[in-house]
Formats: sequence, structure tokens, C-alpha cells
Amino acid sequence: MLNVDSKKFLNMNNDYWNRIISRFSSATILQTWEWGQIKCEYGWEPDYFIRKNLNGDIEAASLILSREQRLSRLGPALRILYLPHGPLVDWTNGDLVKEVLNDLVEYAKAHKAVYLKIDPQTIFESDLSDNYHEQNTLATGLLSWMSENNWRCSNQQIQFKNTFWIDLSPSEEELLSGMKQKTRYNIRLAERKGVTVKAGGLNDLDLLYEMYAETSNRDGFIIRPRAYYQTLWGKFINAGMAVPLIARFQGTPIAALILFYFNKKSYYLYGMSRDLHREKMPNYLLQWEAIKTSKRLGCTVYDLWGAPDNFNERDRMWGVYRFKEGLGGKVIKTAGAFDYPTSQFTYKIIQGVLPVVQNALRSLRRKQIREELK
Repeated sequence: MLNVDSKKFLNMNNDYWNRIISRFSSATILQTWEWGQIKCEYGWEPDYFIRKNLNGDIEAASLILSREQRLSRLGPALRILYLPHGPLVDWTNGDLVKEVLNDLVEYAKAHKAVYLKIDPQTIFESDLSDNYHEQNTLATGLLSWMSENNWRCSNQQIQFKNTFWIDLSPSEEELLSGMKQKTRYNIRLAERKGVTVKAGGLNDLDLLYEMYAETSNRDGFIIRPRAYYQTLWGKFINAGMAVPLIARFQGTPIAALILFYFNKKSYYLYGMSRDLHREKMPNYLLQWEAIKTSKRLGCTVYDLWGAPDNFNERDRMWGVYRFKEGLGGKVIKTAGAFDYPTSQFTYKIIQGVLPVVQNALRSLRRKQIREELK
């Protein structure tokens, strides 16, 4: 068994790392080399965990993000570790999973981290068809083991706990017929009204951000500054792992999305729209174009990236749920994020203070977005 720190290997690069994680079906865009390099520019330090068996075969891997967090200007720097959508391991092998989690705990202690956060994409429950419901009993057993071994269900979910997948193996005609009738109607409405969708590029990054800022202000969610998205979107576009799709009416951009793709999966991470011409339903046509583009790219699954935590009308994402369900997406539930505190006392303090700090930062960012749109 071997745990590899990338700093000891000068030949670690994007091709090498991305080939490694491509072996795991649960690998997402958040485990790629590119994602780690972007986070490196914004306060995180990436590291690359690899575990090999006695034969030298890789049996687990994960991007590990590390940063120092201060709860006050004069307070000590506290190190936290985060594995976005990791670790990557065969979750049907319970014994191996336990060994990997124990390895990661030792890693956290060696790096003097206050706590370690993971949010693996192991499927806990899924509704892969209208008449089929599956619960992963092995995952349930592992959750019990984790609870008994100091792992805690996290109060701070960084990524969405649940999502929607669209199986891209059917034909385009079959995919259309699998959508809700209203969704098909809105796709055709957009086409009849003269909405068109074409791929964009690096020259459209300012336009995309401006629409994204308008969307965030209208819908009440917080986004990062312009430079962050220009860096993120630009790096993945340059790497051939993302493409912007832009909807226009009579030449005027009215909506867009960024389609990411990696390891035969595509992802809808960012969508944006203007108030102008919303009645022409451009977002429905955009999603249809994203589905067709994903198939052309050889993807087998389109991840719509995000579903409600609670499937009832009071959930803040209920409208999003109805929209994605209409596209033919099937619910995928994961167990969510888990924390391993190496210091119980400090961990409790962080859990109490950090949300207050984050809320203050969100309030400041809302004001900044409103100023940008003036």
C-alpha cells in the first residue's frame, strides 16, 4: 500500500492525474487537475492522494484541497482539508473504503488539520426510472461504521447532496419523448419564436459573467467576483473540457450555460439569463442543445448538478426540481458531506463561528453585485 504526495513527483501533471481518476466511474470535474489548479489561485493548496495495492495497482485516489482559515484577524491559522467529490474508491468494497478513510485520517493528522471534509459521489439512493427505486445497503452500512469511528454528517454541505442524471444512451427522439409534455412544448416554442443557440468561446467570458451577475441579483444567490469565473471558465475551455452555449434572439444574447465534460459525463454547473425575452423560453432550448452536444461529445450521462435536499414544495430548490425533472432527469441521492474532526474542541468553535463569518461575507458580496450592475 502506498500513499503518494504529488510534491515528491516532479512529473505529476494534468494528463497523468486525469488519466488516474478516469479509472473511477465516480470521478467528476471537481477531482480534475484543472479544478485543483484553479483553487490554487484562490487560497487553496492542492495535493494528490494515491493508494496502491501490493501489486502496484491504483485502488484509490483523490484531489485534496488544503487551506488555512482564520476566524478573526488576531486568531490562529487553522488548517482544514477538503476532498471535493472524493475520495475516489470502489464503494462496493467496504473493507477497502474503511482502509482508505483511515489513510485519510492519518493524512489529516500528519498535516495538522483541524478537520477533514469529504463528499464522495457514492450513490446512496436513486430513482433511475419511474418504476425502479434502489437503496445502496452497503453505503448504509458504511455510514454506520463512519459514525462509530468519529466521522460526522456535516452541517456545511459545500456541493449539492442530491442531483439529477439524464441517461444519454437513448436516441434524440427517445430523449425528447422522455421529457414532460410542457418541457417539449417550451423547447418548440423557443424555436418557433426565433431563439437560436450556438457555441461560444473565450471572447464571450465578459458577456457570460454579466448575464450571470444579473441572474444572481434577480434570483437572490451569491456569486464570486468576475476574475474567478473568467479564470475557471477560461481554463476549462482552453483544456477542451467546457463549452459555453449562448441563446440569442435577433442577435441579442438572452441566456447561456457552461457545459463541462469529463470522463464521458457532462455537467450543467452554471446557467445565466437576462430579464429580456424570458417569455421565449430560451433556457429550455439551451438544455436541449446541451443534451445534443453532450451526446456528440461521447458522454453517456448529463449531470444537471443539483436537486433539493428535501423533496417538497417548501424547499428553496423546488422550482429547479420541477424544471430538471421536466427534462427527463432522474434523482440521484448521495450520503452528503462528512467531517472528521482531529480536534473536537476547535471543530465545535469553527462550526459555531464560521457560518457567522460566511453570512457577513455574503451580505458584503450582495452589495458588490448590485454595484456592478448599476
